[in-house]
Amino acid sequence: MNAPEKPTPTSRFHDGGADLDGASILITGGTGSFGKRLTRELVTRYRLRRVVIYSRDEAKQVDMQQAYQGVDNGRCLRFFIGDVRDQARLKMAMREIDYVVHAAALKHVPVAEYNPMECIHTNVLGAENVVYAALENRVKRVVALSTDKAVNPINLYGASKLASDKVFVAANHLSGSVGTKFSVVRYGNVVGSRGSVVPLFQRLLREGAAALPITDERMTRFWITLLEGVDFVLSNLRHMRGGEIFVPRIPSMRMVDLAKCMAPDLPIKVIGIRPGEKLHEALITVEQAPYTRALPDRFIIEPELAFWNRGEIDQFTRAVPETFTYTSDNNDEWVSPEQLRRMVAEASAEPAHA
Repeated sequence: MNAPEKPTPTSRFHDGGADLDGASILITGGTGSFGKRLTRELVTRYRLRRVVIYSRDEAKQVDMQQAYQGVDNGRCLRFFIGDVRDQARLKMAMREIDYVVHAAALKHVPVAEYNPMECIHTNVLGAENVVYAALENRVKRVVALSTDKAVNPINLYGASKLASDKVFVAANHLSGSVGTKFSVVRYGNVVGSRGSVVPLFQRLLREGAAALPITDERMTRFWITLLEGVDFVLSNLRHMRGGEIFVPRIPSMRMVDLAKCMAPDLPIKVIGIRPGEKLHEALITVEQAPYTRALPDRFIIEPELAFWNRGEIDQFTRAVPETFTYTSDNNDEWVSPEQLRRMVAEASAEPAHA
């Protein structure tokens, strides 16, 4: 197999990531927006032994397989039909796996509100299954994807992801001589991901909408591109010690600015905040400030666990103020119209196997 060329860094978090050549990686939710882009970057940047795409969507797996037919570096891909609710299937899929990226989840807030037990079974019990499967197979490192909605949650989706985060952080207590390390990556809205507002606005514009719906003109959100999310995960896979929650420094966007940028000539229709929705999102609360360390491009929320040696990272991080919070409305970085147009264009240009 030909060695893939190392691409020129194109996101703020690209630092080379972990040294993954020769490794085997499993991605839960591998046919989702994040999983597909992560797969694309992995097979482009590294010479991997295996990349296992673990998901329950048969049609998307077939589409993904076809997209990589004839792609030399795509020969390492393996496709496992399976659900994170199925611990036995996870244990089988993780045999001889070095690293796991856990991206599978039920993510839609209204769907979770209407189907609470389904959300809990996938997001909470599924997290537990990933932990047990990783421990049994002596996986080296596990990174779990979280969300800003897990911070001071007001909806079931956020609450389930908070519980999931707790499961992965506490899993480091269970490692013992096995040595598996578990960490969490938490960030905000991904521009252009399935179910996000950008594809919704694009569809409405294609259908000739007379106005774009906004829930509240004051609403703000954190924004990150798929590539930035992938690079952030890979960089933390390299640096993690186990138990941290990694939070990227990312810009905020006013939703009304997004609508005006995508359709400057259309009016805005305010439809009101939906159940379980916030005006502004948070990534770090004041209660977490005493455990938060800062780097130029990210924050590290240290675990409140006995095994954690806080002195080890003090030399290259700094403490945040006691009253520090990191919310989408008090951010010191905002997406400019030019940046937003670029981000939307990049999201629209994602290839089928991205």
